[in-house]
Formats: sequence, structure tokens, C-alpha cells
Amino acid sequence: MTTTPGDIKKEIKFLEGPQSRWQELTFTLSVFFEFVKGFRKLHSVGPCVTVFGSARFKEDHEFYKQTQKISGEIAKLGFTIMTGGGPGIMEAANRGAREVGGRSVGCNIELPHEQHHNPYLDKWVNIKFFFVRKALLLKYSYAFVVMPGGFGTLDEYFEALTLIQTKKISEFPIIIFDKEFHKDIIEHIERMKVAGTISPE
Repeated sequence: MTTTPGDIKKEIKFLEGPQSRWQELTFTLSVFFEFVKGFRKLHSVGPCVTVFGSARFKEDHEFYKQTQKISGEIAKLGFTIMTGGGPGIMEAANRGAREVGGRSVGCNIELPHEQHHNPYLDKWVNIKFFFVRKALLLKYSYAFVVMPGGFGTLDEYFEALTLIQTKKISEFPIIIFDKEFHKDIIEHIERMKVAGTISPE
């Protein structure tokens, strides 16, 4: 079952403020069933390393090629490569794992007009809500690899950092690839540390 424009409207309406008790209940139940679907699909995927990055890079781009190589090396260590299941960097990561005989998993977001899962997945689940998808990607991961990407990549990166800082998760490595691309973000995090808005650790 795919996400319809009606599903999108329900999510938008939910985020706009309080609704009737019935509407709140039905939306909450739909979220619950999305989690159950994710748990059932991903329960036995094994220890995962999740790779994040832009959906916009094509296979001739250097970041695509580098992601493919990195993911292949991680898969050789016995980890399942998990991604958001879409194109670009996600496809490159899943492809890299598949080509060395590793496991490749996707947690895809359902949208009415875009992002079908890529062809290099051994197993995948389609999720309607971004926040459910983010929780699932984190739940089954032992580490994150953050490749160059956009707002979605940064959202997932900073959520993981927040959970580490607030001690909701521990011993969770985050590998940032391409220092030059992420230079300004790294420098801004250093400024926050100096200003005391985040803890040094």
C-alpha cells in the first residue's frame, strides 16, 4: 500500500495543531502500525551500518563512486549496509554492498510523486512518515556514515548527535566523509563547543 495525497494531508493537518480526539487517535494508530511494519521487516537484518547522503548524485559522480567503495569495504567486515533505499548516495551504498556479496537493506520513504527504492536491495520496507523512518534507521544501526547530502542528511546527522549528547544512545560512531564538503559545519560545531552551547565530549 502506497502513500496517497490523502495520507500527506492527514500528516500536514496533524502537524498544524490540535485536532479532534478521533483524528488524533486514528493518526496515532497509523504511526503505530508503521512502526510494527518496520519492526517485522527489519528484525533479522543483522548489525547494520547506515549510510546517508544526497539522492541527487548520479553514478558518474565522484561521491557516488566513493560511497560504493566505502560501503563495499564495510560490507566485507560483515555489516549489513542500510540506507534510505532511494537513488544517489543511497543507491551507491547498497550497490557497493551487493557487489561484494554483502547484505543490503533499505528503509524507503513513501511519497506520492518520487523516490522508488533502488534495485540493489535484498530487503526493504516502505514507511509513510519521516520520523518513523528516522527512528528505524537509528534503531538497527551500529554506526552512521554521513556522505555529502542536503537537509535530510543533516537532519539525520544532527538528530544522532543530539541523542549522543543527551545520552539516549552511546558508543555510536558517526563517520563524516569529505572534510572539505563538511568544513563549514565542522567549524560551526567547534564554535558551539567554544561558546559552551554543547559539551566538549
